[in-house]
Amino acid sequence: MTVEQCWQPVPGGSGTYIRELCREYAGLPDLTVTGLTAWHGRSALTDGDPGLPLRRSALPRRALYESWSRTRLPRAGRGQDVVHATTWAVPGSSRPVVVTVHDLAFVHDPGHFTPRGVRFFTRALEITRAEAAAVIVPSVATRTDCAAAGIAEERVHVVPHGVRPPTTTPAEVASFRERFGLRRPYVLWAGTREPRKNLPTLVAAFSRVLAAGADLDLVLVGPEGWGPERDRLAGSQADRVHVLGRLSAADLDAAYAGAHVFCYPSLREGYGLPVSEAMAHGVPVVTSRGTATEEVAGGAGVLVDPQDDADVARGLLEADDPVRNPALRRASADRAAELSWAVTARRTLEVLRSVAGGPSGGASGRSSGRPGAGGTGETQT
Repeated sequence: MTVEQCWQPVPGGSGTYIRELCREYAGLPDLTVTGLTAWHGRSALTDGDPGLPLRRSALPRRALYESWSRTRLPRAGRGQDVVHATTWAVPGSSRPVVVTVHDLAFVHDPGHFTPRGVRFFTRALEITRAEAAAVIVPSVATRTDCAAAGIAEERVHVVPHGVRPPTTTPAEVASFRERFGLRRPYVLWAGTREPRKNLPTLVAAFSRVLAAGADLDLVLVGPEGWGPERDRLAGSQADRVHVLGRLSAADLDAAYAGAHVFCYPSLREGYGLPVSEAMAHGVPVVTSRGTATEEVAGGAGVLVDPQDDADVARGLLEADDPVRNPALRRASADRAAELSWAVTARRTLEVLRSVAGGPSGGASGRSSGRPGAGGTGETQT
């Protein structure tokens, strides 16, 4: 199982996915999981220890990823049943390879990525098409994108992400608000600041909300990322917009728990973990109609046109309404209760076991790799 994403400067939702799968796998019997990483020397983890035995490549990340992409070397999976590539870094292997495709945003919006990144992702898609015994996606929207990209529908399995129940206390929320000077009710956005997250539209919508008389602040949390919107987030309402940057896990939970409304008007997502995380805290959600985040919201959020700041403002005012807000809080909590990382792990293992022991590059009906093992090991070397 590739876990290198946990060492990325911005692990994002993919890092959360890996960490949560590893946490769930740790409690399962008859299962051997080994993580594959690049060479890091003394570099510290960015996103928390995945808690697995690790096989470290002799190559640093960039060289390892390029080698996998261009030469399919070094090979992975020696002595294992199946290889799970959890991101677009897909190793070559003589064992069956299962690839998790989080999204195909680079196909739709290549200008939102570096040319080098687009080349790498495009090559990874070609490898996935040619070699993956199965593909795991987190949403129907991403399955549709995979089909359009030429991946056979029968190889694609929708396994939605889970969410972990929060444990934040009111005292922790109060401390967070005090430390960051948040005196008013606030609209929260969380994620990596990049073009497809559509922050300029959110800021423009927020200005409309203030003009309508709402007494709210806007709080943006997460890594800086990239894109021109970094220089125009605050607009003319700088005193009401708080750009807090990357937070600790505890502070992020407190930010969610203290929010009056969560708004995520992303233009394109493979899933949208921040939506489910906000809902787990019982926060009303405003998010994009016609995207994967609509799937995540599951009918419990306020849907808006993400390209229309007036409609986003309409959604924010609806979620701020004194009658609607409590009802949306209940709906969010109910929706989040339907999402479980334990279920995600179980369904992921079902896919892995369905191909374990089969030939590389094609689906197999065999359900286990080692006779009598009753389980599957995922590894890359």
